[in-house]
Amino acid sequence: MSVLGPTLDAMADLPPTSRAFADAVHHYRQLRDLSLDELAYVLAQLGHGLTTEDLRRIEHGEQAATVDDLIAIAAALGARPAILLSHIPIDMPVPDTALATGLPADLEQPELRAWLEGKTTLDHRARLRWAVDQVSRLQIRSGHFEDQLRAAREELHELGELADREADAPQVVDLHDRIREGEHELTQAELGLALAERRLEDLRSRA
Repeated sequence: MSVLGPTLDAMADLPPTSRAFADAVHHYRQLRDLSLDELAYVLAQLGHGLTTEDLRRIEHGEQAATVDDLIAIAAALGARPAILLSHIPIDMPVPDTALATGLPADLEQPELRAWLEGKTTLDHRARLRWAVDQVSRLQIRSGHFEDQLRAAREELHELGELADREADAPQVVDLHDRIREGEHELTQAELGLALAERRLEDLRSRA
């Protein structure tokens, strides 16, 4: 993020969705390599008149964006409105809850985005289905990473003493890299699964 761009401290008092949108506009504008002037020009071509100063103020959370602004800016940046509304600021650690105003406190970003895109609803039954599906997906992912890690360890074991004598051999180095990467991926997957299972139990306890 540019040093001239918005900071989390500067937007700390904004409601969550406004903070997400403000940072998303800045992030995706930079991703498209557009200046504020250029984005204002694109918006003018789309028939939506926001000045360079308007855009600067929106990015810094100093000016509230209208629904019309949201749609036009999304079109100008080539991003779905749901992406801009469910954005997580790039310099913020992934939060435990969604950046969403007025929605359940335990709503995660993927579920928020699916709701914004009309793929799910937020009634209790739909949220239970979502949680069950998420646990199932993460169980598959964990199992996949576990199988890959086991296979890499078995390959290394089969090399026997060769792996010790020729530790710098490309095949041996590659296997060690695969094992390290596999251990990291499996740890992350298991952590995500544990959190998903806990959320599912919380939802079931409220049934």
